[in-house]
Amino acid sequence: MKVPFLDLKAQYNSIKDEVNPAIQEILDNTAYILGKSVSQFEREFAKAHNVENCVGTSSGTDANHLVLWALGIGPGDEVIIPANTFIATAWGATLCGAKPVFVDCHPESYNMNPMKVEKAITNKTKAIVAVHLYGQPADMDALNDIAKKHNIILVEDAAQAHLAEYKGKRIGGLSKATSFSFYPGKNLGAYGEAGAVATNDGQLAKLVTQLREHGQSEKYYHENFGHNYRMEGIQGAVLGAKLKHLENWTNGRRKVAAKYKELLGNLEQISLPVELPNHKHVYHLFVLRVKGNNLESREETRNKLQSFLSENGIASGLHYPVPLHLQNCFKYLGYSKGDFPVTEDLACTGLSLPMFPELTDEQIEYVTSKIKEFFQK
Repeated sequence: MKVPFLDLKAQYNSIKDEVNPAIQEILDNTAYILGKSVSQFEREFAKAHNVENCVGTSSGTDANHLVLWALGIGPGDEVIIPANTFIATAWGATLCGAKPVFVDCHPESYNMNPMKVEKAITNKTKAIVAVHLYGQPADMDALNDIAKKHNIILVEDAAQAHLAEYKGKRIGGLSKATSFSFYPGKNLGAYGEAGAVATNDGQLAKLVTQLREHGQSEKYYHENFGHNYRMEGIQGAVLGAKLKHLENWTNGRRKVAAKYKELLGNLEQISLPVELPNHKHVYHLFVLRVKGNNLESREETRNKLQSFLSENGIASGLHYPVPLHLQNCFKYLGYSKGDFPVTEDLACTGLSLPMFPELTDEQIEYVTSKIKEFFQK
């Protein structure tokens, strides 16, 4: 049996009768940049996340940059982000000329540890970026308390967390502003690159809208420096068609996660994702960890497990094998191996299993049977 890590073909085949006409309408009207499809999607996505404003962008990375740029982050400022995230989170700070300051993650949620955040604050700290990693919301109450105490801006990176909930509230409006990614493999994915900024601050939304389109308030009148971060019309059309299915797809992901936990829950050699109380995890990724006492041997076991699954037709992933503080591009920051032990442990022992709503029980049972077989050898 072959089990892909992600099956975008299966998803497309299930909705192509909706997506194809939406794309054809863009072609017929030659509305290739922004336009009606994008503005309609912005309204619907904002409504889905209970926020007042959504601004479509050309990618999630660009949304990260726009959020901090619009908030005035610049050279000499420091921005606290988790060491355990995709590098696009850090580009938001670096593209503004600011310094990223990394902190370790929580051993259960894998999100930034609030206790580590407060210790990283200096008189140069201007913002904290809370990443809702793998689809589970960060500890927003604790982070909001820290931000208010130190008069620091708190923003969210929800690239992996569409429709996730924290204490009964959808993420997106739990901070000053939130960036989203619609990279094709995300829970809500475009057919190319796309992203968005969500906020309840109307003035901030207005500024982000200007910045994404060369800083102009109207055509050829430029109020600010800006850039070309506009969403394409085709992506707005695709996302609008797919958004109608996002709730069902999210429930499908949660069912897949529950099945994995049911079938692997008694396997002593691994630990499974923990969904914290008052958090609604949307399982962009399902990451297990190999247990044991010696990190080097656990990494070796993780790698052998991945190879064994591959030999049996099962795709898996590593997120993220080189933490941000150990990336060559951030050598100038002076971090060393051992600075963030929880993040480094996860990088060496974590393995992402196939995760998409179309996974069948038969596929899940095959994946879990092979994991059990590996550890029983």
